[in-house]
Amino acid sequence: MSHSIRGVAPLLLLLAAACRREASPDAYGNFEAIEVVVATQVAGPVTRFAVAEGMKVERGAITATIDTLALVLERQQLSAQRAAVGSRRAELAEQIHVLEVQREVAARVYERTKRLHDQQAATAQQLDQAERDHRTLLAQLDAVRASQRSVGLESSAVEARVAQARDRIARASVVNPVAGTVLATYAREGEVVTAGQPLYKVASLDTLELRAYISGAQLAEVKLGQVVDVTIDRGARELLTLKGTVSWVASQGEFTPTPVQTRDERTDLVYAIKVRVPNREGVLKIGMPADVSLAASSAPAVP
Repeated sequence: MSHSIRGVAPLLLLLAAACRREASPDAYGNFEAIEVVVATQVAGPVTRFAVAEGMKVERGAITATIDTLALVLERQQLSAQRAAVGSRRAELAEQIHVLEVQREVAARVYERTKRLHDQQAATAQQLDQAERDHRTLLAQLDAVRASQRSVGLESSAVEARVAQARDRIARASVVNPVAGTVLATYAREGEVVTAGQPLYKVASLDTLELRAYISGAQLAEVKLGQVVDVTIDRGARELLTLKGTVSWVASQGEFTPTPVQTRDERTDLVYAIKVRVPNREGVLKIGMPADVSLAASSAPAVP
């Protein structure tokens, strides 16, 4: 009797494994990563390119540098122009001070000449001359103040251009925006790049997203934040089940995205969902297929 039980036990285990493998999943999909394409923001030769495919880079790391000689020369030219404008503003301020003093004197002379003329102690010609001198100084003051305002606007424009040049020099150092793995590179050290040209593509592989499709009948079973089972193949007879969290559900249906053979399948509407799955051991790869079971088991992941 014991021999027959020992002979049946392996058969039962194989049947249980086969049933588990043949259980129909609720959805199928492929893993994706949130990819970021990093581009240069200034044009020029690449003097340093410190990334390669497969390399892990930290957020904030300087991954490339663009030659800034032309930008530095432009900033020096603008700095000289700013100094010249500042000198011009100082000269105009001094002119205004001198003209103000002259205007005050001319105003007193004009008032005194008016009193003398009223007392018939000054001629009309003397009064006209005093009035002309006073009005001339007023006009000169207005003209110099207008020049001062114009120089002030010019100074603001130069300051803005200096700030722009400084910002472009800072942007010549390419800063990696997210921690992750370099998936592809599009440039090399020594190449001349243009502003906006992609340099490399990076993605965090610590957590991948499984994009799967469910039917309209299954839509009511899916909720944001829901924990589901995600199963992948690890060989001919080995499965790995991981826990994932539903992070997105499409609001509109779409036709079956995979190639289909029948007219009925072409008319079926499906809804895309995204499941975030931790990739702690690095077993998940971009593009890897996986199955989704919406009713997550309480058992731990099966290696």
